[in-house]
Amino acid sequence: MLPHLPLYISILFVLITIVTVWLFYAATNYNRTALVVLVSWLALQAILSFAGFYQRTDTVPPRLALLIGPPLLVIISLFLSKKGQAFIDEARLDQLTLLHSVRIVVEVVLLLLFIQKAVPKAMTFEGRNFDILAGLTAPLVYYLAFVRKRLSRRALLVWNGLCLGLLINIVLTALLAAPTAFQQTSFDQPNIAIQYFPFVWLPSVVVPIVLFSHLTAIRRLSTAQ
Repeated sequence: MLPHLPLYISILFVLITIVTVWLFYAATNYNRTALVVLVSWLALQAILSFAGFYQRTDTVPPRLALLIGPPLLVIISLFLSKKGQAFIDEARLDQLTLLHSVRIVVEVVLLLLFIQKAVPKAMTFEGRNFDILAGLTAPLVYYLAFVRKRLSRRALLVWNGLCLGLLINIVLTALLAAPTAFQQTSFDQPNIAIQYFPFVWLPSVVVPIVLFSHLTAIRRLSTAQ
């Protein structure tokens, strides 16, 4: 774990990761295979981070690539395979929409990490990260689209597209600020948090789930009759 970091920050992030996984599990209609894969991946990343695997930053390719690379490959395979597409088409869009509310707490954690000099200011809503807007609007969009049914399919599609853009923005900001051979920004205060438990779960679990949720919604909404 990050030295001298207040314990409550780590506990808060562990809790929001658990909530994210549970909401995703519910969105998959309680698919046990999805849950087993996610829990196994959580455990593996925890073990690697406690072993100090990600604290070595001079390797090429960067070891941090193991955080995001495998989840991206899984997402791509799901969208390309028939079984994966069936899994996508069975997911609950209402739950996937509500899931984005977790981004509020994630942004609070990032701000706390910035204060502790574990991430750069650019990764917070005081910098160039506006991802909190996705979290703040998610409950309202969920209510209007799935409870009151006042939000059109097209409007929901646009919201997902815009929020996907916000996600891509912070992911690129975080990657360019990470202490690797390819670091481009924030040399005075780099993104070191993702080298340690539990924050390895942000790029390896939380971000892929949020990404999958947007891509699933966009696919479903754009192909709906």
